[in-house]
Amino acid sequence: MVSLIGRTLVLLALGACAAGGVAGLVAGKTRSPQAWKLSIAMGLAFAALMTLATGVMEYALLVHDFSVSYVAQVGSTSTPVAITMVSLWSSLEGSILFWGFVLAAATGVFAWSMRTRDPEHGSYALGVLLLIGAFFTFLVAGVANPFLPTPGAIPLDGPGPNALLQNHVLMIIHPPALYMGYVTMAVPFAMAASALLAGRLEASWMRSLRRWTLFSWSWLSLGLLLGGWWSYEVLGWGGYWAWDPVENAAFMPWLTATAFVHSSQVMERRGQFKGWTLTLGLASFLLTMLGTFMTRSGVFNSVHAFGEGPIGPIFLGFIAVCLVFSLLLLGLRLHHLEPKNKMAGVVSREAVFLLNNLLFVALTFTVLIGTLYPLIREAYDGARISVGEPYFNKMSLPVMVAILFFMGVGPALPWGDGNLERAGKRLAVPTAVSVVVGAVLFALGVRDFWPLATFVTAAFAGVTSIRELIEPAVNRAKKKGENLLVAWWQYASRSRAKVGAYTAHLGIVALAIGIGGSAGYKQVLDVTLTQGEAQEVLGYTLVFEGYESQQQPHRRSEVTWVRVYRGDRDLGRVDPRMNHYDTMAQPIGTPAVISAGPGYFGRLAPSEDLYLSLTRLSDDHRAVSVRVMTHPVIWWVWIGGLMLFGGGLLASWPGLVKLKEKRGAKTKQTVDA
Repeated sequence: MVSLIGRTLVLLALGACAAGGVAGLVAGKTRSPQAWKLSIAMGLAFAALMTLATGVMEYALLVHDFSVSYVAQVGSTSTPVAITMVSLWSSLEGSILFWGFVLAAATGVFAWSMRTRDPEHGSYALGVLLLIGAFFTFLVAGVANPFLPTPGAIPLDGPGPNALLQNHVLMIIHPPALYMGYVTMAVPFAMAASALLAGRLEASWMRSLRRWTLFSWSWLSLGLLLGGWWSYEVLGWGGYWAWDPVENAAFMPWLTATAFVHSSQVMERRGQFKGWTLTLGLASFLLTMLGTFMTRSGVFNSVHAFGEGPIGPIFLGFIAVCLVFSLLLLGLRLHHLEPKNKMAGVVSREAVFLLNNLLFVALTFTVLIGTLYPLIREAYDGARISVGEPYFNKMSLPVMVAILFFMGVGPALPWGDGNLERAGKRLAVPTAVSVVVGAVLFALGVRDFWPLATFVTAAFAGVTSIRELIEPAVNRAKKKGENLLVAWWQYASRSRAKVGAYTAHLGIVALAIGIGGSAGYKQVLDVTLTQGEAQEVLGYTLVFEGYESQQQPHRRSEVTWVRVYRGDRDLGRVDPRMNHYDTMAQPIGTPAVISAGPGYFGRLAPSEDLYLSLTRLSDDHRAVSVRVMTHPVIWWVWIGGLMLFGGGLLASWPGLVKLKEKRGAKTKQTVDA
């Protein structure tokens, strides 16, 4: 019965998408109110039906209904309830269902928000969005159907989800965050397509497009952060980014979406970069589709991949259709969006934004080539090669440092034509601070070029961002005689987008510091600890106190207890362990991480991580081999990522003026000729 209900709901959702998609395009072309209302109704129906279908699958997982094929594939009576719930996205079919659910929810929100405004743009966008939904519901109803009945005898129990997904709580929140970023990127794609189909781009539509992109970008940022944290906390290798093909697949749309956000500012303020901005919006969605194909086609061997599945060729065909559709739109409709103003001179904010955009795109192509080249080479002559960290670091580091530098230059320059004298005055303080920071770090022993360049450039960009956050409040306080904190709060409450933007900029600065310190000054040492004996390792004293075997319903853990001292200070007891799952021949380690500053990065760093990864346990359990690592200032990575997420969401949230505008007024101001 559960299988029948689930399949029926998905088929109804497929019908709603098909009917609503066609109705939306017809409404955009003919301005038919009836077609527009039908499209909105079908968008809301799509959201409701996919929500119900996902709820049915969650019910089947929680009651262990092994008559449903997907439950028999990933369910187990011994799996904890929390893990059982998130096993929805632990395998191919469930992940596609979850993708469809998130897409349907976004479509429903978009349809509801558009019901009283801008029917021309809205109908085209909703039509495109529902046709994308039709493809995903087609997958769920066909080759990736999780509701199929279990063939043969119904089992009494199942194997449970992938062991890696059970090994840390982050797997409960990392995939949904990444899906929120990936899936909702379809909305900006549909909105960009509608602007080209309509042949005009209103200011209100551009603002909505930018906010939706910021929303998707924020969640994609959080998903990348949580993925890095999961890798760091679970996999035991001591890192958070390995240039894995699937990591790269999520990073590339983040890069193009970042470029879009900055380009759209120029478009709003100066009426320029229309075609470039819309191209970036279309490309961001296409890159999310490429990433989805990479994880679900079996073409890459990755810890993130779902293995081989039947959807690869179908998905590749869908990407081809979306690519051709995008190219045709740009080729046939772009001439309708002529620029309003001429490009300003070199000493202007828009010129720096354009340069930064080009750097973002160059970095995207660098990552794309390094990711896809092994596949192209294997298809050409059968040779299996890998492109690893040395290539990506060598090619990307200079571009990243340049982006960081221009991130500090841009806000100091005016919109429109400026002059070198004024620009020099605005850049004098950031330059002086960065020089002082570089001199201090050099004196403290930081001599490697790229870490030093990263810290100096981060200081330059950080000072500019802090000034942009504080300066308007200082001016307001002087003008109105207000307390500085009151002035800042009044300014921030009226300028959410700007405050969010520079909060995100400071997040990038924090990330740069964390990555530069942890990657450039990490220390690694393999040691063997004997029970009861103290051993000095990388400035810490480690004492192996004992061993314990812990049995849980879904796994058995071999736990080692290690006491950590730094000088005379007892930092506590940690527990690096090995976890054994019935479905995996090899155990999965869980490292122990303890923050213990000040670290080895001079006395500049307020903290570092001590990282202990269990590699071997003796047969008598009286000796243990551990890989010990120290990661200076790595916590700046996590703080920077959270600042990106929070800043992006704040910038995407409409202010009171925008909310009033959405409730009633139909803005007719345009940014096109």
